[in-house]
Amino acid sequence: MAENKKFGQPSVSPALKGFAGSIGGVAEACCLQPMDVIKTRLQLDKVGKYKGIIDCGRQIYTEEGIGALWKGLTPFATHLTLKYALRMGSNSVYQGLLRDENGKLTDGRRMLAGFMAGITEALVIVTPFEVVKIRLQQQKGLAKEHFKYKGPIHCATTVLREEGIRGMWSGATPTILRNGTNQMCLFWAKNNADALLWGKHEGDGKILTPVQSMTSGFLAALLGPVATGPFDVAKTRLMAQTKTSEGVRYKGFFDALVRIPAEEGVMAMWKGLLPRLLRIPPGQAIVWAVSDQITGYFERQALLQSGRLTA
Repeated sequence: MAENKKFGQPSVSPALKGFAGSIGGVAEACCLQPMDVIKTRLQLDKVGKYKGIIDCGRQIYTEEGIGALWKGLTPFATHLTLKYALRMGSNSVYQGLLRDENGKLTDGRRMLAGFMAGITEALVIVTPFEVVKIRLQQQKGLAKEHFKYKGPIHCATTVLREEGIRGMWSGATPTILRNGTNQMCLFWAKNNADALLWGKHEGDGKILTPVQSMTSGFLAALLGPVATGPFDVAKTRLMAQTKTSEGVRYKGFFDALVRIPAEEGVMAMWKGLLPRLLRIPPGQAIVWAVSDQITGYFERQALLQSGRLTA
């Protein structure tokens, strides 16, 4: 029977946590890309073409083929791999900076670390990759030769050429608010779910089963999409718009927050919420199932070697 002599101070480096998160991100991208495509199309639907998730998926499949449900997979998978590496790693760094002299972390400081990790990933990784992903996903039809953007690299270079470096960071403000709030909720809720459901405490060397990690990750990820729906819709609209001779429809984040509900109703600010709930919690379940196994193994080995855990 294992005995943990002391826990609280983590035994796994930020780099290892980042690596574990990146592997989880690859698994999530491959499984859940179709739901992300549907979410994006619903958020960009201003005339009511799609009647819901199933109808949207059916129309995409009928009009564009099954492959269209994986549009933007390359930037999405790359984006998730880098995002989770940065998210898990930077959160670990911020937590380390915010711990007290005994290595303890209050709930408030844990939430602050998550918020800071969300801001970091939003600015460094998420915004430019999502600009490319959304531009690719909004293109419709089967005649690919008529598409403006031929692929991820061509899309990025076109945006840079036509809109400048700022074009790659369109929607940065709502992305910061969305990701910061999401990660603030996520890391706090995951830690508490592990403790309440499974008696798992940070740094104790206990390895959760994949099912336990998936359950905690799923539950922890439910709050964020509801709280950040308006940020996500505004972000998608800002990233999708391109400059024309008449300028752009939305002048900025706050203009989008005002104009969208004024023109389409308040509930338009939560367009795509259901596919987000069908995508994000299952995605986090996959990510944590993978990353917890990796970090749990190395955490346990480090504790055994240091004598803080005895077999």
